[in-house]
Amino acid sequence: MLDLPAAGDAVLEDALPRRAFAPRALRSAGGFLVAALGVVALAAPLIAPYSPTRQLDPAAGRYRPPGTVLAVVELDGERTLLADRVRRIAEGLEVERLGRRELYPASRVTNLTPEGLAPRRLFLLGTDSFGRDLLSRMLYGARISLGIGVLSVALALGMGLLVGSLAGAGPRLLDAVLMRGVDALLAFPWLFLVLALTAIFRPSTTLVVLVLAATSWMPISRLVRAEILSLERREFIVAARGLGLHPARVLFRHLLPNALNPVLVQATLAVGNVILAESALSFLGFGVQPPTPSWGNIVADGRDVLLTAWWISTFPGLAIVLAVLAFNLFGDRLRDLLDPRTR
Repeated sequence: MLDLPAAGDAVLEDALPRRAFAPRALRSAGGFLVAALGVVALAAPLIAPYSPTRQLDPAAGRYRPPGTVLAVVELDGERTLLADRVRRIAEGLEVERLGRRELYPASRVTNLTPEGLAPRRLFLLGTDSFGRDLLSRMLYGARISLGIGVLSVALALGMGLLVGSLAGAGPRLLDAVLMRGVDALLAFPWLFLVLALTAIFRPSTTLVVLVLAATSWMPISRLVRAEILSLERREFIVAARGLGLHPARVLFRHLLPNALNPVLVQATLAVGNVILAESALSFLGFGVQPPTPSWGNIVADGRDVLLTAWWISTFPGLAIVLAVLAFNLFGDRLRDLLDPRTR
């Protein structure tokens, strides 16, 4: 007599591959998100609709909600106005702004056409307190926030590889001295160290990169040291030393290449943490200084008007969440690709 599988077993067998595939597909999406964020950041000057720092008419353009369309009135004397509505009349141009109507003769309006005004501005994500386009500031802010994250982690990776290699492959005394120094730095409160460094020196983008790199290399160095110490007991390292290879060649030819896989994964995951740290510093006023946009200081611009102008903090906050999630998913996927035990 044949044993036929029950209907529930068939459903379970069909569901297992989909459940196993879903997390992997989600992790694979991290790479596409990271690539998309990189393209957006690099192409910000090309895709940003307006200048991120120019204030056309702060009085009439401040705190405009997403989707607002305003007319641009250019007057002689290099003065520019933003108007809710404009109407061409015989005397010139009737402009409605700030709840009142103003009349300007045609001789004063430099961008006047027979039908009215040609240029109009669409603020897709709204404006900030100075009437600047929020979408343009977020696109340019992506260059700053992502650039700080990648550069800081790159510097921290180089410092961590140097200290971890010296500690793992060097004399035991050097190992003890370096690791006790790393432990002391890790024991010091990170936030106080960062705030102290940024308070001593003048805040700038370069300083933020250096400070975040100087406070992020310690975990990487510990990981490099642990990987080198575990690799030194492997047969191919013992054979290389038995052949009389120079210790530096053993380190750079055999130890470091085989220790890089978990280090690269750790560095990828660290990018998201550094982006959060930069946003926190900029929010507190110790990071990127206005008018240069970063996601952190854009969020700070809207902290006093969260209920009335919610879009100022909401959209850059969502961008920070998306970037951190993308790098974390990309790090998990990279770990799956580099670890043969997960294949």
